[in-house]
Amino acid sequence: MIYKDERIAIFIDGPNLYAAAKKLEIDVDYKALRSHFAQQGRLLRASYFTAIHDADDFQPLRPLLDFIQYNGWTAVTKPAREFTGADGQRKVKGNMAVELTVDAIALAPHIDHFILFSGDRDFCALVAHLQSQGARVSVASSVRTNPAFIADELRRQADAFIELDDLRDIIGRAQRDTAAAA
Repeated sequence: MIYKDERIAIFIDGPNLYAAAKKLEIDVDYKALRSHFAQQGRLLRASYFTAIHDADDFQPLRPLLDFIQYNGWTAVTKPAREFTGADGQRKVKGNMAVELTVDAIALAPHIDHFILFSGDRDFCALVAHLQSQGARVSVASSVRTNPAFIADELRRQADAFIELDDLRDIIGRAQRDTAAAA
C-alpha cells in the first residue's frame, strides 16, 4: 500500500524487469507504469537502469531509452563490457547494481517509499539500508514464473511485495492479435 502523501521513487533494474515480464508475456508500457504510481502518491523520481552494448551498429535499447526519457523517466546507462571467458566464449557484462544502489542511497533522505522493480538478491543490503533510513521499500517481481524471478531473501527483506503479474492490466500493452490482422 502506498499512501497519498508519500514521496515515491521508482527504480527499475531494466534487464531483470525485461526478463520477468517476458516470462509472464507482458509487454510493459512504461508510460502507464509511471502514471499508475504517480496516482498513488507523490512521484519524485522514476529511474530505469541498464547497460548498453555500443559495439553493435543497431542498439535495440535505444528506442526504449528515448521513449522513457521523453515520458518522465531518468535513464541511467553505462557501456556493457565485452570479454572472452575462460571457455573461449564471447561474453557481455553490464550489471547496474552499483549505480542503482548509489542513486537510491543519495535520494533516501527525500523519499518515503521506494518501489524497486527487481528480484535480484544482491539488493537485500540496499533494501535494509533504505529501511534503516526510515523509507519503506516495495519490491516488484514475480513468484508466478518457474522458477520464481524474485529471490526469497529479497522478498522477505522488503516491506511489501508487488506481484508483476497482478499489474498486467495496468502496465501491460494489449497483445496484438496477429491472426486477426492477417
